[in-house]
Amino acid sequence: MNTQNILILGIGNILWADEGFGVRVVQALAQAYEFPPSVSLLDGGTQGLALIPYVQAVDTLVIIDAVDFQLQPGTLVELRDAEVPAYLGAKKMSLHQISFQEVLALCQLLGNCPERLLLVGVQPEILEDYGGSLSAVVKRQMPAATACVLDYLAGLGIRAKLQTTRPGVGTGAVDIEEYERLRPSAEEACRLGDGRFL
Repeated sequence: MNTQNILILGIGNILWADEGFGVRVVQALAQAYEFPPSVSLLDGGTQGLALIPYVQAVDTLVIIDAVDFQLQPGTLVELRDAEVPAYLGAKKMSLHQISFQEVLALCQLLGNCPERLLLVGVQPEILEDYGGSLSAVVKRQMPAATACVLDYLAGLGIRAKLQTTRPGVGTGAVDIEEYERLRPSAEEACRLGDGRFL
């Protein structure tokens, strides 16, 4: 089964606190593990419909995201295959409006959707903190989310190998530790967005 194409896709915006969870987990996976050529990792950010070609090109799609499940902050939820379309329902669950919901729905309509889906979602605690990093309760779920992804891949016959060196993915100013270290104080920068427009 390891000849399939697999995409691990982190969705979110690292500029808005817990909204960046999916991207941060993908960065952590890229920094810590080596994957076989059949597995790709992608920081999907908030690209929305631009992600359609990437989704259509794979057999298995793993989505990591901050999702409003109406649960306690930090709750990690894993949905598979037929359960994932509930994420597309009329009730808005994604924190990215409906853009990624539209990606999956359009892929289904076009008849070219991944055979297997896994959604690893976390219930956010804080969103309206511009430039903020993950809240403590959500950040603590990163290892568990990583483990969910690795366990899922193992069930497909895919084994990730621990790396001894860190590649360029997620390094520099957007690396989570560096990002948190360089964040200006509340006095230096508005926490709700650009103060000129408030």
